[in-house]
Amino acid sequence: MSSEITSLITFAESNLTWLSSMSGELTTFIQAIAFVALSALEYSFPKRRLPVEQLRQSYQTNAGLFFFNSFIISATLAPLLMVADRYSGRGLLSYIDNSAWKALLSFVLLDLLLYFWHRISHSFDGLWMFHKVHHNDPYLNVSTAFRLHIVELMIITVLKSAYIVLLGVDKTMVVTNETLLTLFIMFHHSNISFRGEKRLGQVIIAPYLHRAHHSTERSEHDTNYGAVFSIWDRLFGTFTEREPAQIGIKNSSPKTVLGLVKFGFTPANPAPVPVCEQEAMVAETGCYNAEKRAFTPGNELRDWLEAKWEIIRLVYGERLGRRPQPFKSYALSVSSIPFIPNGKYHEFIERFYCSAYHPLYRRC
Repeated sequence: MSSEITSLITFAESNLTWLSSMSGELTTFIQAIAFVALSALEYSFPKRRLPVEQLRQSYQTNAGLFFFNSFIISATLAPLLMVADRYSGRGLLSYIDNSAWKALLSFVLLDLLLYFWHRISHSFDGLWMFHKVHHNDPYLNVSTAFRLHIVELMIITVLKSAYIVLLGVDKTMVVTNETLLTLFIMFHHSNISFRGEKRLGQVIIAPYLHRAHHSTERSEHDTNYGAVFSIWDRLFGTFTEREPAQIGIKNSSPKTVLGLVKFGFTPANPAPVPVCEQEAMVAETGCYNAEKRAFTPGNELRDWLEAKWEIIRLVYGERLGRRPQPFKSYALSVSSIPFIPNGKYHEFIERFYCSAYHPLYRRC
């Protein structure tokens, strides 16, 4: 992997100076050409065959979010350029004389910043609330790169502004970094696969790595946070190589622009169901489980625990985590409680079902 990194550094040193001289119009044109090219590759050689109608809806929604966000904050690049115009040359990069190394370092540190921001967005419900909008696209494609909630985009812009002030990044480097970053993000969201993809993934986030990040399973989508370099995930233990069974998020969610803007302001987990309703739901589910076993005595605790877990998962969703411990451990712990005679815990559970709060338990 060291040879690939060395090659990348050599390439960066020889080209970043040329890239930094590009105008805003040219960078926009390059990004548009890349978007069209990646879309054409998706259409001709897709990794997964996606339904045409749903794919069209995904493109329309993602394009709508892009224009909505750009209208609200007058394009994300403009505020960054304003900050760079005022603070360039005052930060930590001012101690480096070589312009190529200065540009390379600014890009690598930006990618590291975005890695930690992305990881934090998955760790705190207050941030995941907005970030889940990006993950709710079940038809991953190049346009998904622009599926961002306006609040998340504003936070990212503030973080990038702080990074520009701290390092003293100038306007040409800002344009270069944003252009390269957009190209890489469009690339790893693309619904494509090619020879040598895994070798490329040793250095950068390739499409097959980012597909795992968009899995519906939390154990998979809490990995591969990198935007450009895969080294951060390898270094901090969040790297994985898996092919997800499903893309998106569990449970239904809106697919329109306005619906997604509103969706971002909804809690990461559904609103709690009142306790009395939860108890009734547990009782009904426990009754159903018991009925499947023909109300065989001795299974009451198991029926209740399974019902309790099913309702908890239904109410709080997958972000609750795994089962705390196996059901047998629950049985042992309950049977050891002093006021429940040893081996008689099923009688305790049956009395629980037969109470006035649980009329749905039909054995009563």
